[in-house]
Amino acid sequence: MVKVIVSDDAFKELSKLEKKNQKLIYQKLTRLESGHFSGDKPLKGKHKGKFRKRAGHHRIIYLRENNILLITVIRIAHRKDVYLN
Repeated sequence: MVKVIVSDDAFKELSKLEKKNQKLIYQKLTRLESGHFSGDKPLKGKHKGKFRKRAGHHRIIYLRENNILLITVIRIAHRKDVYLN
């Protein structure tokens, strides 16, 4: 099993979304916690070393630390805004 930590900023972004989208993202986070990384893409450029998981029109940006099986969710936002910052 993998430990998933959601940052305060990501949790705040998640709480602003519609309930339907929150439920979908929660399901995706549960899959991450189960160790399902299929379909996740490594990011490039200034976001190198991070990964993204699709959740409808939203993206979950996370950092995977293999040695200790820890995933830190950095950002949850709409796909048009998630890579800005």
